[in-house]
Amino acid sequence: MLLAGPLGLGHEMMARCCADLFERSGWRTRRLDSVSLLGPLSAGVGRRVFSCLVAIPGLYDGLHFAHLRTGSRLADRMDRASAARLVPALRAELHRRPADVVLSTFATGASAAARLKKENPGLCTVVLCTDVAVHRLWVAEGTDLFLVTSAAAAASVRRYCPRAAVAIVPPPVRPQFYAAPRQDNARRALGVPRDDFCVLVIDSGWGFGPLAESVSALADAGVHVLAVAGRDRRTEMRLRELAARTARVTPFGFTDRVPELMAAADVVVALPGATTCSEARVVGRHLLLLDLMPGHGRDNLLHELELGQAHACVATPSGITASVLALRDQGVSPAVPCSPPERWEPGFVAALRRIGVDLRPAGPASAPRLRLTS
Repeated sequence: MLLAGPLGLGHEMMARCCADLFERSGWRTRRLDSVSLLGPLSAGVGRRVFSCLVAIPGLYDGLHFAHLRTGSRLADRMDRASAARLVPALRAELHRRPADVVLSTFATGASAAARLKKENPGLCTVVLCTDVAVHRLWVAEGTDLFLVTSAAAAASVRRYCPRAAVAIVPPPVRPQFYAAPRQDNARRALGVPRDDFCVLVIDSGWGFGPLAESVSALADAGVHVLAVAGRDRRTEMRLRELAARTARVTPFGFTDRVPELMAAADVVVALPGATTCSEARVVGRHLLLLDLMPGHGRDNLLHELELGQAHACVATPSGITASVLALRDQGVSPAVPCSPPERWEPGFVAALRRIGVDLRPAGPASAPRLRLTS
């Protein structure tokens, strides 16, 4: 059982990656939305509250840094309130369809699964968090293994649970990104002129800010823009209106062509979400990151800059355009290839083996089914 969440696309993409690895190795999996398990009323209220918090960055920053990061009384009350509804629902799901492993990519699910471990010692509970600072709601006694992607994240887990079993693994990335086409082939398929400087501007599900205005400013400056609005239909319509006026804008709504779009671009302009950043690094593209995501996004931005192949900019149309033109003039281009990160699956498999989950690397269909060894 994989427990994801509805806030942004990162949690869901992590769950999909893990499900794919398990299924290629012989496991049966199912994905559940942790927030939906709270029930229609509580789930709806939770989503609306979160949307309001994110709409006021200073308010969400205050909640994250003063409470979630420190593990305050407010954070504990939030955790108990969600667990009171989620634990019974999750218990019922496991009774209806038992599972050997519960892997959580969302904090609410992680906390509930850890509580159920006390009732069912044979249940294997795993948490996967790709943030650089793991806040209090992610960490609970009863989790068999925490999978994180940096030493800082490992230390933040042990801040709350000093004896926690923690493994540092590469961030999961879908196979399509490792198989992304060459830039010239991608540009030919998308109709992007071979010699144009091209950027991919992508909304990964959190809300980009001035996306349409930034795309317009970039196009006016002579940059070809591949613009992805995600599920925001209003922004997609504005992008299509821009495209009708200039050939330098290629618009998309929600699309599965992101590996191809990254391959065609010279630079990816995005929020510092771990999923998008990891995907761009696999394809070998530099990142231009916006400091618009409050809370954990502030930490993740600094971490991405430290990793290299990433740059920050002022998150306004003029600021984004100025930074893109500077990168163009500095010769930042896939013509000087970035070293792609290692494949994530071997580290993931090795980490799970530590707690008795024998997950062989994905192989031919004839490979033996993986098994639980304890």
